[in-house]
Amino acid sequence: MFLGSNDKVYIMDKAEGNTAQVNGHPAWGSVWDMATQQTTVMDILTNTFCSSGLHLPNGSFVTFGGNGAIGPGANLGSQRYPDNASASWDATYQDFDGAKSIRLLNPCDSSKDFSSPECQWFDNPAVLSMQAKRWYSTAKRWYSTAAALANGTIAIIGGFINGGYIARHWPPDDPHAGTELTYEFFPSNGRPPQGLDFLVQTSGLNAYPLSFLLSSGQMFLQANISTTIWNYEANTLTPLPDMPHGVVRVYPASGASAMLPMTPANNYSQTIIFCGGSDMPDNAWGNFSYPWINTWDYPASKDCQRITPEPADGSSPQYVQDDDLLEGRTMGQFIILPDGKLLVVNGGLNGTAGFGQRNFVTTEDEMPFGQSYASGPVGTPAIYDSEAPVGSRWSNAGFETSPLARLYHSSALLLPDASVLVAGSNPNVDVNISSNVLYPTQYTAEKFYPPYFAASTRPAPAGMPSKLTYGGPSFDITVPASSYSGSGNDAAANTAITVIGGWTTHGMNMGQRYMQNTYTVNEDGSIVLHVAQTHPNPNLFQPGPAMLFVVVNGVPSNGTHVIIGSGAIEQQPTAAEAALPDNVLLSSAKGSAPSSSTDNTAAGGSQGHSSASTAHVALTAVISAVGVTLLAVGVGL
Repeated sequence: MFLGSNDKVYIMDKAEGNTAQVNGHPAWGSVWDMATQQTTVMDILTNTFCSSGLHLPNGSFVTFGGNGAIGPGANLGSQRYPDNASASWDATYQDFDGAKSIRLLNPCDSSKDFSSPECQWFDNPAVLSMQAKRWYSTAKRWYSTAAALANGTIAIIGGFINGGYIARHWPPDDPHAGTELTYEFFPSNGRPPQGLDFLVQTSGLNAYPLSFLLSSGQMFLQANISTTIWNYEANTLTPLPDMPHGVVRVYPASGASAMLPMTPANNYSQTIIFCGGSDMPDNAWGNFSYPWINTWDYPASKDCQRITPEPADGSSPQYVQDDDLLEGRTMGQFIILPDGKLLVVNGGLNGTAGFGQRNFVTTEDEMPFGQSYASGPVGTPAIYDSEAPVGSRWSNAGFETSPLARLYHSSALLLPDASVLVAGSNPNVDVNISSNVLYPTQYTAEKFYPPYFAASTRPAPAGMPSKLTYGGPSFDITVPASSYSGSGNDAAANTAITVIGGWTTHGMNMGQRYMQNTYTVNEDGSIVLHVAQTHPNPNLFQPGPAMLFVVVNGVPSNGTHVIIGSGAIEQQPTAAEAALPDNVLLSSAKGSAPSSSTDNTAAGGSQGHSSASTAHVALTAVISAVGVTLLAVGVGL
């Protein structure tokens, strides 16, 4: 699921028996119009089950891989390959093998003719597919990771060859069995795929390896309980400490992870947080077929750890214990809010992601939660404040609890109005909406409204740009007096112009950062923000689409869609950072909005750490495609 424009959310499901039809077969693609709240099906030819995806610098989106063709009940498609391990096509669902596919979309807004070919998915593996080759076939990548580089190229990392619980056969004497332990680039530019030793070292538990591009241009990788810094140009590894307490964060443990905000105050230091997942012992994870224990009885981890991979003082990177989650959570997902806090939603108290018709010790007719390997849906969101004192960083006071189970294949997405769309969940081998199933296929979406929605007035900035460059001339944004209350000087004091970037799939976030500005307070009470462009190091913020918000006292404006960088896959043009004007204060300037309009503390006690005694104004840019994740096609609000 991703935000393609200011008014369209694109959704991709796996090929399955959805009632929505397109061109004579079940649909597994759709687009939701936020203005009309109507969903339109889209035709996707290949099976996108657990693919990876990302934006391109020009605002297009691309997805990689998926699974072989399947039919009803997730059985192999009708047209089998000679090895009978996968299928190329199915006559009922009419899906083609998606494990090697590369699909492209140029998002259209409401001004375009949505039925035109330019607004549809391009999905033709005969023309565009994965580059890697085995002696018998093209590489297949199911549960691979797509990671953006500073020039807009995408690194495609790892993946399964076919569907399974974890990428490990038993006995585990061949780490390559059933897996693609390589990486490649899109576009390839003549670079052939290469083996990645980190994937060999983490064999079994390296689906959707967690990746974060670092300021040095190297990449942080985490999978199983191992951590490393990867120089993808030289294909060399610098090992870091193992994840403490043996907690697995990658799929199917599926913990939440994100890069914390980078600020001028911390010199754009990059710190990554991991929360939840599972510390099941190694043999409990079982093999390709299923887990070897009743996972639904095993509590999910509530442990949270931080690590700064490239400390500014040159010290050795170490994991640091952070505040525990309020409850254990598997399949939790971090969403970065415009106020710089992290929202965690979805998931379960016990077990792991994935589904199956049995495990090693329990047969199908004895499975207590249908085909789900998890239990205990966690319906109450929580907010993490990285700036709060240790021991008080998590809060959920006053938050409503959703009655809907959001387990395997659930997802969440920040919307331009700064609410969070929560949708999906289907821990079943195929669509199952029977009243007899405990965790049915979920077609109902919800919106979560963070505490800042209690404000009576929201900022209405003028002068928001449509593009940002890496360094170069500053630009001005005007915040009218009607957007805040109280002293104009206080409203502008400690102003931080921030850019937050990233993409999320199965709990992954990356690329967040802040940048600084100065300000002038006019006699009419409006605030003029003289804003620097994006930091001239593209490793901090990769090129592509973003949303910009102005945040006053923790209350965001509506987001504005922008493109960061040149819009091309290339070494991004950079320039020196602009010298910003000095701050100008005016004691008589006052805001004209009601007193509660820009006070986030009024929105709920859980946000007490988000507001100081003086107002805070921030411009926040959030990558609009926080990943491409899988959920049911039918979306209704």
